Amino acid sequence: MISWEKITSMYTPRINWVLLVIFGLAAIGVFVAALIFPAFREISYAPLRELILPPPEPVNLTVLYSTEKEAWLSEVITQFETSGAKVDGHPIKVQLEKMGSWEINAAVLDGSRKPVIVSPASSLQIAALQDASTAQFGKALVNPADTATCRSVLKTPLVLVAWKERADVLWGQQPSASLWRNIHDVLVNPQGWAALNHPDWGYIKFGHTDPLKSNSGFMSILLMTYGYYGKTSGLSASDILSDSDFQKWFIETESSIGQFENSTGPLMQKMIAYGPSTFDFVAVYEATAIEQADNAVGRYGELHVYYPSALLWSDHPFCVLNADWVTPQQSLAAKLFIDYLTSQPVQNIALMKYGFRPVETSIKLEQSGSPFDHYASNGFRADLSALPEVEIPAGNVLNTLRDFWSRSVSR
Repeated sequence: MISWEKITSMYTPRINWVLLVIFGLAAIGVFVAALIFPAFREISYAPLRELILPPPEPVNLTVLYSTEKEAWLSEVITQFETSGAKVDGHPIKVQLEKMGSWEINAAVLDGSRKPVIVSPASSLQIAALQDASTAQFGKALVNPADTATCRSVLKTPLVLVAWKERADVLWGQQPSASLWRNIHDVLVNPQGWAALNHPDWGYIKFGHTDPLKSNSGFMSILLMTYGYYGKTSGLSASDILSDSDFQKWFIETESSIGQFENSTGPLMQKMIAYGPSTFDFVAVYEATAIEQADNAVGRYGELHVYYPSALLWSDHPFCVLNADWVTPQQSLAAKLFIDYLTSQPVQNIALMKYGFRPVETSIKLEQSGSPFDHYASNGFRADLSALPEVEIPAGNVLNTLRDFWSRSVSR
C-alpha cells in the first residue's frame, strides 16, 4: 500500500510548477495593466516596477493667479505635490504663472494663455470674464455659480489706511455712509486742509491703484460708484453712462489723484516710506495693511485701518475653465487642488502668516498669535458682520465701469 506521504511527494513538484505558472501569468498581467492603466502601478511588485515600468506622466495643472497670494501659494504647493494626490494613477504637477487680475482675463480671451485654472484677486474679474467670453466665444469659460469648479479660497476686504491724526479730522473713529461723497468734497476743495483748520498739512491726498491694472483700484471705483448712489445693490450700466452728475462727480474725484500705482503692495509701501507728504490715506486690501503694519511703526505717527460703511471683498476665486484645452484628468486634478487649498491646515497658514481671512469657517480669526489679535489696536476688526456687503454687478456693468474710467480718467 502506498503511503499518503509518498503520494504527496510525487505531486508536490507538479503543484509548485502550476502555482508558479499562475503567479507568473498574474504578474505579467499586472505589469501589462500597469503599462496601460497607471492606476494598476501601485499593486505591481515594487522593485521590479521601478526597474521595468516607466513612471506615469504627471497631470499638468497650469494656474494663472494674481500676485497678492504668491507667498502663500509658493509655500503650500510643494506639500500638495508630495502629498500623493493622483488622478487615475498619475501624479499632479502644478505650474504657476502670476499676472495682474485683469491681465489674466485678457490673456485667456486673446488666446495667449490656455490655463486649466484662473485665480484673479476677486470674483469681479470672474463675472467680467463670464460676460466677455460669452460675447466672444458664444459660451462662458467660467461659471461662478458652480461651486464644484469655481470657489473662493481666501478673503480680504478693501479698507482705508490712514494716518490716524488725519483720519480723526476727516471722519473720526468710523467713516459714515456718506464716506465717498465726503471724500470727493474735501479732495476738490482748493483750500485743502486749511478748510479743516490745518493749513500746514497742504492739500488732502488720497491714493488707489490703477483700475485697469490692479483689482484693488477697480474695487475702489466700484465702491465709490455705489457710495455716490447710496446703495449696495442694483448698480446698472445706465447709472454709469446716463447720469451726467455722477460722471462729473466721479471724474473730479479721480482727477484729484496725482498718480495711480500699478499694484497694491507698492502703493502701501510708498505711503509708509514717504508719509503724509505723499498720502493722507489710501485704499488697499486688509491683508496688505497687515503685511506692512510693522514697517509703519515709528515713522510718521500711528497708521490706522478703517472699514468703509459697505464692504467689498477680494475673495480669490479658483475657477476651472470650461475650455476645449482642459482635459477631464486636468479638471479632476484641479478639483483636488482646490480642495487642498481650502483644507484647514492650509487655510490656517494663510491667516497666521499672511493675514488673509480663511474661507474655512472653523478657524477662529482672533486666536492667539493671529494678526487680528496682534494688531487690534491699529483698527483691524475680526467681526465685520454689522457692515453690509455690496453686490457684485453683472459682468457687462463691470466692463462698462472699466471702459468709462479708461475713456475719462486714464493717463
